[in-house]
Amino acid sequence: MTGNIKIVARLAFTVIAFITLSVNCSAQRIDWKKMKVLIYTKNGKGYVHDNIPSAVASLEKIATGYGFSADVSDDPSKFNEENLKQYSFLIFPSTNQDVFDTDEQRVAFRRYIEAGGGFVGLHSVIGTERSWDWFKKMLGGSFAWHPPFQKYTIKVLDASHPSVAGMPDTWVKDDECYFIKEMYPGVRAVLAHDLSTLDPKDKDRITTSAGPYGQYYPAAWYQQYDGGNIWITALGHDKKDYEDPTYVRHIVSGITWVATQSKVKPDYKKAYATQRDQPLQVTTANQP
Repeated sequence: MTGNIKIVARLAFTVIAFITLSVNCSAQRIDWKKMKVLIYTKNGKGYVHDNIPSAVASLEKIATGYGFSADVSDDPSKFNEENLKQYSFLIFPSTNQDVFDTDEQRVAFRRYIEAGGGFVGLHSVIGTERSWDWFKKMLGGSFAWHPPFQKYTIKVLDASHPSVAGMPDTWVKDDECYFIKEMYPGVRAVLAHDLSTLDPKDKDRITTSAGPYGQYYPAAWYQQYDGGNIWITALGHDKKDYEDPTYVRHIVSGITWVATQSKVKPDYKKAYATQRDQPLQVTTANQP
């Protein structure tokens, strides 16, 4: 009986995800069959989230529902221009620390973004490549700390943005409220942590970390950065999230927004960097 229940649950999850995807696809008229995605899972030295296998399984179900193809890899040698030019966008699920072995790989990643490539980052992605200035700006900042895993409230800030389509105005869930340092001013938040609903025992540190934000602190955001289209959510610590319809819808909506902004294949005529932290060529999309 237990096995049958699990099968039914999996089928229900797949159906929910597919319905959500179908609605978004119809609205945005994306030719998903022409798109290909790289799901990159490498972690550097340090903490590795146990949610990564669950995230990958969920993303593969999403790919099946949409009808696009997805490669999964933890091999940094995949980051070269010849390989990357086949992908419409990249997904980094809970990556952390240094995920590239060489600066040649970093430059290849940067040039991919400059060529118009898309990027979706989940949860601890904001702790990735902490010593690479350009990458931290692309993410929107770098991980500082988080209070303990707990139940608290997330608030929709921009209900008109496609990446929060179908989300409740307020969302109570168990997660980690990530705080960020070196926050880049170009990002636009669509979801916020309601800091007033966190455990008050950390109130002083939370208040200090929130800085000018006050009660609401960014939880999910997007930006157009150095030619690319970037969508980040700091939510998704629990591996159970990747079978939760609300969180899956959140990922789906972010992926859909990136897909609507990105071309099927990157245009490397727009790429210019030869060094990982070469100064940005300022364009309208780079303006805060």
